[in-house]
Amino acid sequence: MAEPAGVSERPVMAASGPGDLRDVDVAVVGGGPVGLVLAILALQDGLRVRVLERRTERSSHSRAIGIHPPGMAALEATGVAGQLAAEGVQIRRGAARTRDRDLISISFSKTSTAYPYVLALPQERTETVLEARLRELDPDALQRGHQVTGLRDDGAGVTLTGAGPGGEFSLRASWVVAADGARSPVRGLLGVEATGTLLRDSYLMGDFPDTTGDGPVGVLYLEPDGIVESFPLPGGKRRWVAHTRTLLSDADAKDLATIVAARTGKKPDAGASTMLSAFSVRTTALRQLVHGRTVLIGDAAHEVSPIGGQGMTLGWLDAAELAPLLSAAVGGADVTRQLTAFDLRRRRAAVVASAQARLNMALGRPLPRRLMQARNAGLARLFRSRRLAGLVARRFTMQ
Repeated sequence: MAEPAGVSERPVMAASGPGDLRDVDVAVVGGGPVGLVLAILALQDGLRVRVLERRTERSSHSRAIGIHPPGMAALEATGVAGQLAAEGVQIRRGAARTRDRDLISISFSKTSTAYPYVLALPQERTETVLEARLRELDPDALQRGHQVTGLRDDGAGVTLTGAGPGGEFSLRASWVVAADGARSPVRGLLGVEATGTLLRDSYLMGDFPDTTGDGPVGVLYLEPDGIVESFPLPGGKRRWVAHTRTLLSDADAKDLATIVAARTGKKPDAGASTMLSAFSVRTTALRQLVHGRTVLIGDAAHEVSPIGGQGMTLGWLDAAELAPLLSAAVGGADVTRQLTAFDLRRRRAAVVASAQARLNMALGRPLPRRLMQARNAGLARLFRSRRLAGLVARRFTMQ
């Protein structure tokens, strides 16, 4: 791993004003949930921060809804955990079924003393709350419409260049954190190659009014034609996710409702759908996250399958561990060894999360009916063990 130089003094900051790009301690590239959390933590430590986000407005089309207990614990330090917990649906129990019968029931209530649940809240709302907190700390911290196209690390700091609403810009930072997603432009600027795999699994997902009667229970339907997942959302909605044999990029809400009805017997109202997305699954891993004074976190560092909902929490744990190291470095400490350890731990955590996601996907693939029935019966027998059920609950909640 390249060894980052220590920081002996902060860059001189120019006079501030709305929209100004000033020399800063930390420049965060990417204003999604992971970048926002890192920026909030850095600002709360007294660092000068700018978040460069290429989108001019927040996307309302996102997949992430699950916040696992470790993610809630990480969010405590930002001051928004309580608000998110109050707005979201607290999933304290999960169930596996077939169309005909119940198979497994798992309680999440003993996985964490502080947060004995998985919180379900659309990513758009999570980002809204985080952005409001960021602006409380510094109204000018988030700079939208800024695309980074150049990066130069001279050992004492990093200069970012690119295009923004006012034309070309240049920003000098002691440290850069790339939280710019799975297709990370910063990763490309660094010349970092990611090992990626496009998996054979595809899914169709949509949000509908909840008419199931399942309340705050997360449900998996293990069916021969592929899994159907059903999760509660705030506002009386429910998210349905169905495994498909091919990517149904041209599908509509009626198509998903038809799949759900055929496999589960439940009948979502296609005319009242509020979101629809077809997606395939890719995993990405890096050999190194720290490159001089630039650190990759979140999906830019490790993309895992969205099945199981671990990606956002994984990124927040990256941010929570990195933020105090940046604060120490800006304060003059040599954090080379700590960053080396951070790099190793976060890559190992991503391996564990990816393995769990692959297991989740394997359980959801189509099987001939007799094989599916035999497998489901075996799972039901295994889960009569409280010890095994508890272990699985902890694994599904990233404990």
